[in-house]
Amino acid sequence: MSASLSRFKIPETLDDLPDDIRTAILAVQEKAGFVPNVFLMLAHRPAEFRAFFAYHDALMERESDTLSKAEKEMIVVTTSARNRCLYCVVAHGALVRIYTKDPLLADNVAINHQAAGLSERHRRMLDFALHSAIELGELTPEWQTRLAEVGFTLEDCWDIGAVAAFFGMSNRLVTLAGTPPNPEFYLMGRVPKPA
Repeated sequence: MSASLSRFKIPETLDDLPDDIRTAILAVQEKAGFVPNVFLMLAHRPAEFRAFFAYHDALMERESDTLSKAEKEMIVVTTSARNRCLYCVVAHGALVRIYTKDPLLADNVAINHQAAGLSERHRRMLDFALHSAIELGELTPEWQTRLAEVGFTLEDCWDIGAVAAFFGMSNRLVTLAGTPPNPEFYLMGRVPKPA
């Protein structure tokens, strides 16, 4: 494995990892066709790897009546762009493209969600995500009312804030480690898959 994936020591091979982490990485590799660099970067601290992905999955895989996976990924791209995290913008931008089947949306929200042609619901969601990730993050009665007006529940307010906060941490760790996005992420969702 390439040391250029992290400033910190990463495992020489997947065989050097604890069984549960190796199994998790191989499952992602089987699904995606490659190993996302962030998995290898985080694997240098097994306990933190487990905690990180347990919380990631609790946030991102949790079923919600009103907040879709695509919307969660839009939050990640918007806040990651503001935090100047290339890895997360590129990797999660691929997921936005896949979930929405819109090859332009991720780039537009990364640059300026206010000018991205979004619905009022999505503009407010991303405004609150940035408030949560970059500013104070307080859920005031005014914010709760503004979000409720476009269909977000109190539980959704938690999800928006939690996703923004979690990826703020993720952005910092990836930047700290100097981990680049995998080249595969750049094309995902942009070009049709071969039949």
